[in-house]
Amino acid sequence: MIDRPDRREQAPVLPLDAWYCSPLGRELAEQEAQCLERMLRDIFGYYLLQVGGGAGLSEAIRGSQVRRHILLPAAAAHYTLGLQTVAAPDRLPIAADSVDVVVLPHTLEFADDARQVLREVERVLIPEGRLVVFGFNALSLWGIWRLVRRGQDSGPWNGRFLTPFRIRDWLSLLGFDIDLQEMMMFRPPWRRALLQQFSFLDTMGRRFWPVLGGVYAMRAVKRVSTLTPLRPSWKNRRPVLAAGAVEPTTRGTTTRGAGLGGAAEGPRV
Repeated sequence: MIDRPDRREQAPVLPLDAWYCSPLGRELAEQEAQCLERMLRDIFGYYLLQVGGGAGLSEAIRGSQVRRHILLPAAAAHYTLGLQTVAAPDRLPIAADSVDVVVLPHTLEFADDARQVLREVERVLIPEGRLVVFGFNALSLWGIWRLVRRGQDSGPWNGRFLTPFRIRDWLSLLGFDIDLQEMMMFRPPWRRALLQQFSFLDTMGRRFWPVLGGVYAMRAVKRVSTLTPLRPSWKNRRPVLAAGAVEPTTRGTTTRGAGLGGAAEGPRV
């Protein structure tokens, strides 16, 4: 059942959503919203599915050219995006081949089985449907900071950071093609005062070491290969009849005279 949460009830705040309220989280949310707006700009469709939370993406999704929006958070919470229900990301209550766009805002880092989540996404997407993935890059200053803060329960450092290379490999095995990728947040994930001092790293990072961005955004297309039937080759074609069988000839074969044995030769069979 898909319903809207009652705004009069107090909804729990998810760990990652609580982190998005911090200065660093708000800055990342703003950059992700701008990135998502660019990635949805040329996409049309009927249904967009967001799996997992993600503060700040609602406005970008509502501004897209996809008509209906569905949100599947991991836990009940107050969001402002379309129809909502709670569901496990690796068991989506969505019919196969029914969704035009799927957005995964840091869903894979906190899933029990990230590959199963991608399999479910492939199942529910229509052919040529789009998938947008946001993730924390393990190969970055953010990944190093996560190792320093290992063992803490606060988000996002308690998630399993992945590299964009691994996501690409998984998507390729599922038949996806990557058509867009952006990297952001090259600055170290420190407090706001230090972010101002290291702001030049964003410009340099995009130019000189784009793979080391703290957060990646990836858009993929679900490709469906069509089978081309093979026509039979007429060259060196084997006879259809088994060996020893009589092969009929055309009608109207005339009898020959018995010049060699006196007896007339009947029609060949």
